[in-house]
Amino acid sequence: MKQGIHPEYKQTIIRCACGNEIETGSTVDDIRVEICSACHPFFTGKQKLIDSAGRIERFRRKYANFQVAQEKPGK
Repeated sequence: MKQGIHPEYKQTIIRCACGNEIETGSTVDDIRVEICSACHPFFTGKQKLIDSAGRIERFRRKYANFQVAQEKPGK
């Protein structure tokens, strides 16, 4: 490796907004994140379905007639 062109690699701590701290190596001194594997819904299994602006209800109304038509044989 050439001398003087690579950033210094050091031990650092990643701090999450939930309070979790992860020790790792990085070229950055202090890393702060909003969400980590300890609080992310995908990893915790506490995923919530958020209905913003009634999108789910609009979808159900839009395709309600389509589902009824599928269930009736002979039409």
